[in-house]
Amino acid sequence: MASSESYPDDLQYHPEHDWARIDGDEAVLGVTWFAGDALGELVHFEPPAEGDTVTKDASYGEVESVKAVSDVIAPLSGEVTAVNEGLGDAPERINEDPYGEGWLIKVRLSSPEEAETLLGAGEYSKLVENL
Repeated sequence: MASSESYPDDLQYHPEHDWARIDGDEAVLGVTWFAGDALGELVHFEPPAEGDTVTKDASYGEVESVKAVSDVIAPLSGEVTAVNEGLGDAPERINEDPYGEGWLIKVRLSSPEEAETLLGAGEYSKLVENL
């Protein structure tokens, strides 16, 4: 079952509908409720490998839904330290729990100052209201 629209205050958001939960020099990344809802039921996630580098504003993987294939855009730069392997068997977790069990990757930040360019929950909510 899909989750309800929400944008938690403890996250930071990229305009391309990705989120980051930052803790020191590490971050957990995922796609927002808005992205999952727009794509529809997700059936596959193509992640980067642990040890790969992701670059802010660049694609680091793909999500495939019954409607389309879409790039996942990195809100921050860093080295991939973990991939949510559970999504291989259950990609629908991205729709059901986008900010919990539906996280995509964890990264060690290479440029923590990039977080200053991300949106807060209120700013991101206003952005999606106008789409």
